[in-house]
Amino acid sequence: MKKFDFKKYSKQIITAAVIIVVCIIFAILKPAKDELLSRTSPAMQEMIAADENSTRKRVTVTYNDLLVINYASLSSSGANVMSEKYVGLLGNVYSADEGGMKVVGQMVNYTYRMLGCGENLMHGAKLTILLTTLTVIFGVMLGTLLALGKISKNKILAKISSAYIFFFRGTPLLIQLFVVYFTVPGICGFAWRDLFPASDAEAVYKGAFTAALIAFALNSGAYCAEIVRSAIQSIDKGQFEASRALGMTYGQTMTRIIIPQSVRRMIPNVSNEFIMILKDASLVFAISLMDITTISKNIMTSEGSYLVFIPALVIYLLITAFFGYIFDKIEKKFSVYE
Repeated sequence: MKKFDFKKYSKQIITAAVIIVVCIIFAILKPAKDELLSRTSPAMQEMIAADENSTRKRVTVTYNDLLVINYASLSSSGANVMSEKYVGLLGNVYSADEGGMKVVGQMVNYTYRMLGCGENLMHGAKLTILLTTLTVIFGVMLGTLLALGKISKNKILAKISSAYIFFFRGTPLLIQLFVVYFTVPGICGFAWRDLFPASDAEAVYKGAFTAALIAFALNSGAYCAEIVRSAIQSIDKGQFEASRALGMTYGQTMTRIIIPQSVRRMIPNVSNEFIMILKDASLVFAISLMDITTISKNIMTSEGSYLVFIPALVIYLLITAFFGYIFDKIEKKFSVYE
């Protein structure tokens, strides 16, 4: 078993350790929710106290907790309309009604919502990551079958595979999504939400997610097919001949000799495909799926703040950087030049 080289990764380990320690300190010193609410004005506290004994609530409280920082927004209805906002950071509570802390509070609120905190997998960054991961998994599986079909000696199978690849690479992903989500149900007489129980509150979103996954996987399969095909054909032909000389069948040659070697050469291109799908996942806003883009667009429409796109960019960048780092490590581990 290969021994872990601490010196080789010392900088990364120290950096990660420092970040974790800083986050822990921020999390420990972060004021509690009750502390934020205790800083509200006497008039707001009176209304909050009155709401505890009333079925009709006059104060709407929004609380966002991002581990190292939190944010509370309170707004009242009725004759006496009031609005107060607070940010909790490093043991202090700051008013976020104006100035720099107002911007900080907005960033916390927007980021919390786009990450899908407090929601299920059908919301925010969780949906984006889930859709991308499943798309690439199914795309690679479908692409492998298409690649084998395209290089097959069976002319009919080769032409069908080539036609599929040409079609899905030659038409826009957004139009393919519309066809799967709108056209197919219209022709076949069903709705995607009908695939789930009517009592399921998330049936509409789950149906839309299913349609998006099918469209994205079909599209990704065409691109992955070319990745797999090029990787297979990059293997020296002498290995095919050697396998035949040993009496191996075509299937045995592909599964035991060619494909295992091809996997290593696919990794960089599959990584690029993953990153592309991650960014293309923003197209699901067209069918109202609650991904990062849809949520940021809704926030901008309702609150009129264009600042919302700043945390959206940062979230996409962080997700891309994280998965890029993971694929980079995988690529180095399985590099054909090691």
